[in-house]
Amino acid sequence: MQKCILKLSIRSEFHCHNLFSNFHLGKEEPPYDCNVTIRDQLDLANDLNLEALFVTNHNTLEGYSQMLKYKNEHHKFKNIQVYPAEEITTDTGAHVLAYGIHQEIPAGITIEEIVDEIKKQSGVSSAPHPFSLVDALREKAKICDMIEVFNSNNIDVISNAKANQFALENNMIKVSGSDSHVSSTLGRCVNVIESENTLDDILYAMKHNQIKISNTGYTLPEETLDHIKFKINNSKDYIFDYVKEHHPNAVGLFSFLLKVYELDQDSYLWKVFYKFCLYFLKRISYKINYQNLDSNFMNERNPLAIFTKSL
Repeated sequence: MQKCILKLSIRSEFHCHNLFSNFHLGKEEPPYDCNVTIRDQLDLANDLNLEALFVTNHNTLEGYSQMLKYKNEHHKFKNIQVYPAEEITTDTGAHVLAYGIHQEIPAGITIEEIVDEIKKQSGVSSAPHPFSLVDALREKAKICDMIEVFNSNNIDVISNAKANQFALENNMIKVSGSDSHVSSTLGRCVNVIESENTLDDILYAMKHNQIKISNTGYTLPEETLDHIKFKINNSKDYIFDYVKEHHPNAVGLFSFLLKVYELDQDSYLWKVFYKFCLYFLKRISYKINYQNLDSNFMNERNPLAIFTKSL
C-alpha cells in the first residue's frame, strides 16, 4: 500500500446502517434493525456533502454491491464514494467494525479471530461504542486499530466519556460514529480524513491516524423512539416469544404494555417513559464504567434486574 502524496480532506461517515441489516443481527436480537433505503441514504449523504460512506450493516456485506450499483447509475452521487464495511458480532455479543474488507466475516467467533481476519483482508478494525451497556468490547477494544470515542446512540453520555479516557490512556486512534439507524441521524458524526478518496489511501490514513473528528451529536429522543417503534411494529412476535422464553413472569406486564402502545404509539406517555429509563441507564452506566460493576447482567435484558442494580 503506497502512501499518497496529494492529500485531501474527505468528509466521511464511519458507522451507519440501512435495511440490509435486517435479519442479520442474530437469533437473540429482533430481526428488524433499520428501514433506511439505499436511495434515502445516498440522498442524505449528498445533502450533507459527505464524500466517503462506510455502511456498516450487521454481520453482512449484503447491500454494498447494490448501493454501489445505484450510486453509479445516478450522476448526482458522483462525489460520494461508497466503501465496504461490516459490523460483526463476537462470540460474547460485543461488536467490531471492519473497514475495507471484501469477504464477509462470520459472527460468533472471538474478537482475536475477527481482527486477524480483518488483517488478512488488509482491512482496518475499530471498536464501536466500546463502553456502552451492551454489545461492548470494553478493555478488549485495545486489540482494534481504532476506537469510537463518540457514538451518537450512547445517550447516557458516560459511555462516550469512558471511551475517550480509555483511548487517551492507551494511545489509540480516535474516531466518531453516528451509528445511524434512522435517516435523520446520518452524518450526525463526521470524521475528516487527510487522504485521497480511494479505499487504499483511506485505509492507510486510518492506520496512521490521519483522521480528525469534525463534528459530533447525540441521537434525539424522538429519533430513538422512532427506531424503537420500527423494531416493535415489525418484530412484535419475536419480542413476545423472547419475553415468554427468558422472562416468563413478565409476560402479563409485557402484554399489557403492548396493548397500551398499540392504542396510541405517539402518546406523550412514551416520552415520559423514555426519560425515566434514561435516568436509570445513566446510573447503571456510571456504576459499570466508574465503579467496576460487572456489566454481564445487562445481556440478560431483565428490566427488574437493571432497575435494582441502578439503585
